[in-house]
Amino acid sequence: MTTALKVKTSSLPGSRLALEVGVPAGRCKASYEAAVDKLSRSVRLPGFRKGRVPKPVLLQQIGPLRVKASALEDLVDSVLRDAVEQEKVEVLGQPSLSGNFEELLEKFDPAKELVVTLEMDVAPTPTLKSTKGLSAEAESVAYDPARVDELLDQSRRQLATLVPVSDRAAAMGDVAVVSFSGVFSDDKSAIEGGSANGLDVELEEGRMISGFVEGVVGMKPGDKKDVDCQFPDDYPQETCRGRKALFSISLDELKGRELPALDDAFAQQASDKKTLSELREDLENRLKQDAEQRQKNNRHEALLKALVDQLEVELPESLIKEEINSLLQETAAQMAQQGMDVKKLFTPETVQNLAQASRGEATERLQRSLALKALAKAEGISVADKDLEAKIKEVSAGFSDTNKIDPQRLRDAVAEDLLRETLLNWLEENAKLTMVEPAAEGKPAKASKAKTSKAKAEKEPAAEGKAKAKPAAKTSKAKTKAAE
Repeated sequence: MTTALKVKTSSLPGSRLALEVGVPAGRCKASYEAAVDKLSRSVRLPGFRKGRVPKPVLLQQIGPLRVKASALEDLVDSVLRDAVEQEKVEVLGQPSLSGNFEELLEKFDPAKELVVTLEMDVAPTPTLKSTKGLSAEAESVAYDPARVDELLDQSRRQLATLVPVSDRAAAMGDVAVVSFSGVFSDDKSAIEGGSANGLDVELEEGRMISGFVEGVVGMKPGDKKDVDCQFPDDYPQETCRGRKALFSISLDELKGRELPALDDAFAQQASDKKTLSELREDLENRLKQDAEQRQKNNRHEALLKALVDQLEVELPESLIKEEINSLLQETAAQMAQQGMDVKKLFTPETVQNLAQASRGEATERLQRSLALKALAKAEGISVADKDLEAKIKEVSAGFSDTNKIDPQRLRDAVAEDLLRETLLNWLEENAKLTMVEPAAEGKPAKASKAKTSKAKAEKEPAAEGKAKAKPAAKTSKAKTKAAE
């Protein structure tokens, strides 16, 4: 049985802990002898069989310092494991020596006790200055009936028939077939990838870089024109960012949209509804649900911000780095789903830049998570087993192949989502939350007539209609986390 170590703990800033460990002389000597034995079995010397090198010869050939260094490395590793287990410390990241190894090596005498100081990040202990009576303001979201007509118009445009146009100039909403070549305005050098022949360009704002679409509008088939353009500062191609360019454009062909009639036949083509009135009603319901969900999200965002303002915690660096890594993995997964080559795009420099840019978001996510954890502990809030089982059953019903689901991961993910929702509903019941009207540009937001909100049952979010205005499939976070 290993003799208990003499350990003195002390807290350090940034949720770190120092363990000052007194290592008995007997353990130091045992580590030294073990290092000699290991080296004698691994070192080859002329005239001796492997594993048969006498200790004096070994020390003369490789030097006592190498033996001590090997002994100290193994000693520090074993002492770290034992000290952490003995003190029941929840370590985050990789512990480290206080000071450097060379200084400790100079002090190391296998015949004497050795004092080793180890530093490590530990799990933070979040607390809240207050949990009840928090005040917050959230922006209200109103259902806009005009959005129904906008969505119908979008769908009509996407289902429109393109017909050649020759008797008028290009206008916004048309499709222009253009050929072009571009040079940078500052040095007249050709733009890599900045030329094309017979390219279809939808004349809509934001389709091309600033100035391009606007330059094509007004041209007639057969016209040629030089157009001044501007690359945005965040353009993917680094050599183009923020630079002005000159494009020589020829309008080869112009196509106009012939919109389908807004009738029952259109409704059947654009959706799974049989009549236009049914489609309108469906879009109206979905837009109302979306407005309700976005308002709910606004309330939760405001409440979380108010709760984090009450949070007292020191975030360890290793936890922040772990969260940054999670964000980078999420970004990579999203890019891969879009068909991008993640390995090619994620160069070491890109990863470093993304990590730096993600630090603020990672810190905020950790603060919110820890604030909710502290709230659950302070108020004794938990999820009932029957509610958890019911939610797991509901989520599982949405999987097409349950064999690909890890049951424990699914359970953990559902429990996390359910507890978060329970905590946010508790906050709504116990906080003063004022809804305010969206602020007009240049004007402050105004308090709405809505009173302090109370928790209420709300519908699940529905995505706004796109081309065919069909309901979007719902995917919970629990499903995503549980999938292998």
